[in-house]
Amino acid sequence: MDSQRNILLIALALVSFLLFQQWQVAKNPAPQPVEQAQSSSTLPAPTLADDLDPAPAQQASAKTITVTTDVLTLSIDTVGGDVITADLNQYSAELDSSDPFVLLKNEPGHQFIAQSGLVGPQGIDLSSSNRPAYSVNADSFTLEDDQDELRVPMTYQANGLEYTKTFIVKRGSYAVDVEYDVVNNSGNNATFGMYAHLRQNLMDAGGSITMPTYRGGAYSTEDTRYKKYSFDDMQDRNLSINLPDGQGWAAMIQHYFASAWIPRNEPGTNLYTRVIGNLGDIGVRMPNKTIATGDSAKFNATLWVGPKLQEEMAETAPNLDLVVDYGWLWFIAKPLHTFLSFIQSGGELFGFIDFPYGVGNWGLAIILLTFFIRGAMYPLTKAQYTSMAKMRMLQPKLQAMRERIGDDRQRMSQEMMELYKKEKVNPLGGCLPLLLQMPIFIALYWALMESVELRHSPFFGWITDLSAQDPYYILPLLMGASMFLIQKMSPTTVTDPMQQKIMTFMPVLFTGFFLFFPSGLVLYWLVSNIVTLIQQTLIYKALEKKGLHSK
Repeated sequence: MDSQRNILLIALALVSFLLFQQWQVAKNPAPQPVEQAQSSSTLPAPTLADDLDPAPAQQASAKTITVTTDVLTLSIDTVGGDVITADLNQYSAELDSSDPFVLLKNEPGHQFIAQSGLVGPQGIDLSSSNRPAYSVNADSFTLEDDQDELRVPMTYQANGLEYTKTFIVKRGSYAVDVEYDVVNNSGNNATFGMYAHLRQNLMDAGGSITMPTYRGGAYSTEDTRYKKYSFDDMQDRNLSINLPDGQGWAAMIQHYFASAWIPRNEPGTNLYTRVIGNLGDIGVRMPNKTIATGDSAKFNATLWVGPKLQEEMAETAPNLDLVVDYGWLWFIAKPLHTFLSFIQSGGELFGFIDFPYGVGNWGLAIILLTFFIRGAMYPLTKAQYTSMAKMRMLQPKLQAMRERIGDDRQRMSQEMMELYKKEKVNPLGGCLPLLLQMPIFIALYWALMESVELRHSPFFGWITDLSAQDPYYILPLLMGASMFLIQKMSPTTVTDPMQQKIMTFMPVLFTGFFLFFPSGLVLYWLVSNIVTLIQQTLIYKALEKKGLHSK
């Protein structure tokens, strides 16, 4: 098999990969907004979450407070204490924009909020139309330069019970602790349970054939480390899972960003979803606690609201980092991302290498990663070209064998294998580098597409965002030209005119695909082609010295 046939196989693999992605989207279409809540006949058996108010949340009240840290700006409704907006201060909404990216928002037609409250027999959040109006001592709270932690308490009193709902934020952290302190001076026992869920409009996941994205729910339990639960799934069936050890989380995820509620050591927590009109909820309902009169109790959970930062998310909750979904080749993509991050910024690599310096540019990191990958594959590449050269040297003998044997395919196959064995030629020797390169290519595709670190990261010149397509298509055109050069330099035994036309068309086909790929991925493929040209030239010269002619 010669290198031009390898190019054809790569093209077929790439097309198959893209068609598979599009089939996945078609197989699980995004739901359309619905007008009615799910009927009671489709509800699961009664669970802890059944005492939640089935009505949609009220519009934000006139009284909100603002909590600002170095990485977050939160707006909290004093009625109920819901987080109704979350700005990510270190991530811009658009390239070259000074406006922060808004993850949570409460706008007409686009509601995405983080709700929490107390339900149960004496719950104060049983009705969305009659939630507690908390008192606060200021309208805005800011984490000062000399502070590492900021606590924002909100208080409410009713029927001899005192409630303090506290939001705890920390420097550099996207994890927000939400804590209830309830003091019972009512003269009677009082029973409460905390719930916390994310509520969002049902909407299209978006994306394209070259950059598919997912927007919807996801969760983790003791038995299931990570599972997506789409808006379509929510409409089909309300999710209800018991967490015996209280370990797990419920999330809403989208491209580059995620929000999640994590219960804190509450055995018997219920993980649930609901659809109310055109809104979808996913969250957790912690078990009830009975507070004796004169006693107090705490209820707490953690809200993650921010970018998909793997290390920080893994520290916040087990398996939360899995929302960075690298697909079925995650075992290749994750080490690639780790190594790429090490090249870019330095630090510790795989627990045994510690180097304080990086190149400081994700584009340069991709180039160096490409050289490393192709360097590691060089022995296989050399074996590939050597095998191809030997196969070409055997062509006269194979042609004579065909003329001598005629149409007896079985005999032809037997004698060909004997000839390969005698000449020590592996007819499949040219395929191995291809088989290794395609999984690496696909894994790197997911690593670049899922890594928020590359969002709006520049390379140089006109490449201002490695996660987006080249605005002037220069890299794809250079990549196509490099493929054309490889094709021209590669000797071939193809004589069929149709196959020759297909081979000639391959660079054009690839260029068309890569026009819409992230520029970081195109950069990898372009540099890989340049390395191929260099390696090919060196290997061919060495083969010619051994009498294995390359042409």
